[in-house]
Amino acid sequence: MPRVPPATETRQGPALVALATAQFVVVLSTSIVNVALPAVSGGLGLSAGALSWVVNAYVLAFGALLLPGGRFADLFGRLRMFVAGTTVFALASLAAGLAPNAAALIAARAAQGVGAALLAPAALALVLLIFPPGPVPGGGAGMTRGAALGVWGAVSGAGGAAGVILGGVLTEWYGWRAVYLVVVPLAAASLGATLLLVPADRPTGGGLDLVGAITSTAGLTAVVYALTARQPLAAAAGLVLLAAFADRQRRARTPLVPPRLLRTGRVAAANLAMTLLGAVWVGLFYFLPLYQQQVLGYSALAAGLTQLPLALTVVAASTLAPRLPGRAGLAAALTALTLGLGWLALARTDGTFAVDLLGPSVLVGAGLGVAFVRLTTLATDGVPAADSGLAGGLVNTTRQIGGALGLALLTAAAPAAADYRTAFAATAVIAVLTTAAVLTTLSSPTHHTRRNRS
Repeated sequence: MPRVPPATETRQGPALVALATAQFVVVLSTSIVNVALPAVSGGLGLSAGALSWVVNAYVLAFGALLLPGGRFADLFGRLRMFVAGTTVFALASLAAGLAPNAAALIAARAAQGVGAALLAPAALALVLLIFPPGPVPGGGAGMTRGAALGVWGAVSGAGGAAGVILGGVLTEWYGWRAVYLVVVPLAAASLGATLLLVPADRPTGGGLDLVGAITSTAGLTAVVYALTARQPLAAAAGLVLLAAFADRQRRARTPLVPPRLLRTGRVAAANLAMTLLGAVWVGLFYFLPLYQQQVLGYSALAAGLTQLPLALTVVAASTLAPRLPGRAGLAAALTALTLGLGWLALARTDGTFAVDLLGPSVLVGAGLGVAFVRLTTLATDGVPAADSGLAGGLVNTTRQIGGALGLALLTAAAPAAADYRTAFAATAVIAVLTTAAVLTTLSSPTHHTRRNRS
């Protein structure tokens, strides 16, 4: 079994900061480009369809490869895969910042997604190992796993919101290439600190379901492409491949998603809800900056700065999430999210920040901050240590795949910035579906599997 590093060895707090910084950068890279999209389009001459792929190439590669990435972390060592993923991620970010044309930029964004798919589940798995379940050993003043996941959720939420703010500042002052180049030193700093603070873990060994990895990746790619390009044949091929993947998981000796994992606690239900929430998250941060810049006429800097209330609310809500009541708190958060998105759907073409953006931003931020923390906790609760990397990969997968599918659907339904009301209304509908999923699938008592005590 993998070794759980004791708190005195890992220096829990600094180690959590180092790993959370990597998570921050990964989430940041999903949203930091959004404010820069008009500048990227003008600089490289991208069409509307190609522009959506600047976002989706990253989100899709990230999401489609997270399951193999999580399995790699369990098989070959969490720290080892974290180092490999962070290195690929930093190099791809550098390539994106130096990209001479649209094809090179989209390819670099896909490579960023590959690196993120390796580092993100490894980072979360290391956090789960460093912070074992239950009370702090010896009754000390250390941090519990619940508190650590609260910090993790806060950082994840802040990364998405901060990406929009930082993207606006960098685009306005230094140009769109800076939104990629700024990631490089942040990733390098996280890598160096993690190597100093986190000892190597012991790999679990075993095999990799290569057929499952290929069918899941190809199927998800085909479905997202079909939604973006409106290709029915690609959609049919993707669904066939995903059906083959599901069948493979029931028969494979070493499946990517072992059936036992989906039967653990509330893993399956939490991941279903996270898929829907990911669609809301990516769709919101794609369309909101476009509405601000192309409809309201904001500069990139103004679009970024006016999302500061959203960013602060996400961070505050994520920090408070572990203290809120369980399912009732999650349902209340999703209700706030739905109301905020519905409010945005009523925004005017001549809207103002105080009337049309501030209130919805606070509601949406509160809802997202709480929901991400609660669902991440539910998706990893009761999972044995040997499957911690896989569980981390799965919850990140469902969020990213939900984002890729949601963005493809939303851009098909609202292809122009002038269709912002349709886009925001659609995200509100998805939030309603998320709430329904939470109330129905998370209502039964949790049945935990035996916790690993190593």
